Amino acid sequence: MGFKTNDKLVIVGAAGMIGSNMAQTAMMLKLTPNICLYDVYEPGLKGVVAELNHCAFEDVNITWTTDPAEAYKDAKYIISSGGAPRKAGMTREDLLKGNCEIAEEFGKNVKEYCPEVKHIVVIFNPADLTGLVVLLHSGLKPEQVTTLAALDSTRLQTELAAAFGVQQCKVTGAYTYGGHGEAMAVFASKVKIDGKPLSEMGLSEEAFDEIKQKTIQGGANIINLRGRSSFQSPAYNAVKMIEAAMGGEPFTWPAGTYVNNGKYQNVMMAMPTVIDKSGVHYGEPEGTPEEIAALDASYAHLCEMRDEIITLGIIPATKDWKKVNPYL
Repeated sequence: MGFKTNDKLVIVGAAGMIGSNMAQTAMMLKLTPNICLYDVYEPGLKGVVAELNHCAFEDVNITWTTDPAEAYKDAKYIISSGGAPRKAGMTREDLLKGNCEIAEEFGKNVKEYCPEVKHIVVIFNPADLTGLVVLLHSGLKPEQVTTLAALDSTRLQTELAAAFGVQQCKVTGAYTYGGHGEAMAVFASKVKIDGKPLSEMGLSEEAFDEIKQKTIQGGANIINLRGRSSFQSPAYNAVKMIEAAMGGEPFTWPAGTYVNNGKYQNVMMAMPTVIDKSGVHYGEPEGTPEEIAALDASYAHLCEMRDEIITLGIIPATKDWKKVNPYL
């Protein structure tokens, strides 16, 4: 099997656990032979490069650098995990200021060094805000930048499968929308368990509330169990997103995307999406009035955090966004 493309893929934050797993996954899936690993932490980066070389992947040209100009030059696809990780006791929102400043620098580097980039996946938290900052400062089109949101839905699918003792793939229609954080909106009205509607499965309201909480706290649970933030699942999903943008199988789990459709304005949030070679496309969520109300609340929370980074000067007021990025 050949490679999906020969275009340059840059893994940002490659010295970290997510970044190194993304690099290995990209090579295992044969996305491109042209992979550049970028991180500011040189010893860790050298260690990752050594390990990947020891894997002896055929026909892959691994380059690495601590210089952003060298990393981003001629890049066509980028996945960035280049922010501070969440630690025990922290929420995704606790990372807001520092990681949004990192996202601002990232976006400006893209605009300066690789304005012809085709697609970027942002996965460092709080992803809805870091992705928005990258989109704004990169000057890219909204369909060219996505954020990782699928984990919330795969965690919901996992909990439902465990509750009913079925194989995980037998749970369909399990999605979360809105923010990738504590205020995510869990949609279950379209869920089917091995083809049977969830509403006919006899699940009590209390049991479902427990499943929701396990979903919302899925990332925190991994930190408690492993002593570190999750890295295997975000790495795999992020690489599958960029694979879809390269023309591989479309990615149909919810992704964070720029939304400005009247009801929801000037935010990055998880929606029903498809990522393919032409970028990300989103539709309107379908749910009960209670589910839509939860999505509205999640949107309001995202607006509060967006307005906070406006106050911090990381991005301008929404009325001035077109001056920075004419596509918004």
